[in-house]
Amino acid sequence: MSEDDVILARKILACRLCAERFAATDTHHEPRPVPWFRGSARLVIAGQAPGLRVHEAGRPFADRSGDRLRDWMEVGEATFYDRDRIAVVPMAFCFPGYDAKGSDLPPPAICARSWQARVLAVLPRVELILTVGAAAQRWHLGERRKVSEVVADWRAILGRNSPGPRILPLPHPSWRNTAWLKRHPWFEAELLPVLRAEVARILELP
Repeated sequence: MSEDDVILARKILACRLCAERFAATDTHHEPRPVPWFRGSARLVIAGQAPGLRVHEAGRPFADRSGDRLRDWMEVGEATFYDRDRIAVVPMAFCFPGYDAKGSDLPPPAICARSWQARVLAVLPRVELILTVGAAAQRWHLGERRKVSEVVADWRAILGRNSPGPRILPLPHPSWRNTAWLKRHPWFEAELLPVLRAEVARILELP
């Protein structure tokens, strides 16, 4: 028997598996999990981990990366944050913190081991998973290639005839990737129209 989506979200909210780990980072912060899903969701955004602004706001992609991702998907905030339609299931539900140089720490592997399969099990209607960045692509696709190579192979990945939801790989929408986007114009010209069409179809947007 699968867990109820509401019960599972409450369990994630109460998770303190990484409390000691976070206290030892340069940010010395408390865990603040940001689960964002309901069982009726038809699309999953599988990212890496919340950033500091998400940690403070308590909702996913509440930053410039979120602005860019919503632009890529061609959806407004009301649709993006409708948990009945879109689930955000990152590789870690908490902000991992910064190191001494101010760089983002990677998502703790224990988070994905503890929660990923359980969350996906309560999302039976999902048709498409957007894997955003390397950590999500490793988990969902078993990929060890560079993100550029995985995203460049998006047609084959999306077209795989395998059980479960289809998967579309994306680079991280961080503004640090602006140069990457300029070097790969096919992303905007070829991949984004397919992404937007899929999102509109799945979410039944006008």
